[in-house]
Amino acid sequence: MACFRFNLLKSLKTRRINRKRISNRELNQDDEIEAPPSPPATAAAMSCDGKLKRFRWEELKKGAKDFSKMIGSGGLSNVYLANLYDSNLVAVKIIQCGCSERLSRIFRQELEILRQIRHENIVNLIGFSESQDEGALILEYVPNGTLQEKLHSNRRGGSSSSLLSWKDRMVIAFQVAGAMQYLHERCSLHIVHGDIKSSNILLDERLNSKLCDFGSAKMGFSSMVLPPSSADRRIMMGSPGYVDPQFLRTGIASKKSDVYSFGVVLLELITGMEAFCPEKEQMLTSVAGADEGKVVEMVDPRLKGNFDLEEVKVMATLAGLCLRSSPSLRPSAADLLFIMSDKIAPVYNSLSCVGKQESGEVCHENL
Repeated sequence: MACFRFNLLKSLKTRRINRKRISNRELNQDDEIEAPPSPPATAAAMSCDGKLKRFRWEELKKGAKDFSKMIGSGGLSNVYLANLYDSNLVAVKIIQCGCSERLSRIFRQELEILRQIRHENIVNLIGFSESQDEGALILEYVPNGTLQEKLHSNRRGGSSSSLLSWKDRMVIAFQVAGAMQYLHERCSLHIVHGDIKSSNILLDERLNSKLCDFGSAKMGFSSMVLPPSSADRRIMMGSPGYVDPQFLRTGIASKKSDVYSFGVVLLELITGMEAFCPEKEQMLTSVAGADEGKVVEMVDPRLKGNFDLEEVKVMATLAGLCLRSSPSLRPSAADLLFIMSDKIAPVYNSLSCVGKQESGEVCHENL
């Protein structure tokens, strides 16, 4: 395991040195550099044009049948199923904006962020609506539940047929890393999600991932400053088992906070265990990190040996790097994609997708 960690660190270091050499190189007059072609303006590379559909509240209420079918809930909102656009199903996220100025600000912030981003592994904003006391975000409906449900329902007596295979888990990890890299580096104003966790990763019919819930997100410079009040600080606290200890100490959200949370998700995918066990008040990070030499013992026993040991070693090492106590020592989302593409993606013929994601294009190939 130590050898794998050393090799991965060496690979990342070499990549960063090469990048620095390229960016710092002074061209001589005799140098002939052919300019790379401009990437096509795909959906992933473009922002919304601002022309977002605003639904009448009565229209939304009718489509959701008086908000009678709840499909999700959180500390600040509820999500309902609605039938709009000629029988197309959508998810409607309702926030009680009239309750406080803080909730109204959260609604406006999430609306502003979602309307600027487009990525195939991030839930798509369709429109919005407002009443006197409530705000609604109309989102694409992702029918296969959350990663948390898929990973942990079987442990709670769910059907064994819903068990995620090792390949599915690796594809999900790769896609979430791509979505995170898009937010951190490809948006015009960089975005910190602030609450990456398995329950905020939706799965479609083909188990492709969709990162959702941007209620804790910060955009641009605001993602790097101390929240202005204790109330706002609680908004960015994240979730038990996932939150970056550095954020708890300083109150400063950063891209590396997302990387830490992603490391916990990697551990969930490897072990099948939940990020936080309330009964034992135990963090997954303390259990899984007990002995790196016994990496096979970490793997979800429900997989019954149906996994690739070399991939497990790589993913466990990446999780360890993401969970480092010092944010500056954690890899970036681009680093994570680089390692995954080098060590894991070739197994699933996914290398073509990596280049597209790094250039901001959408990859429609199934990993």
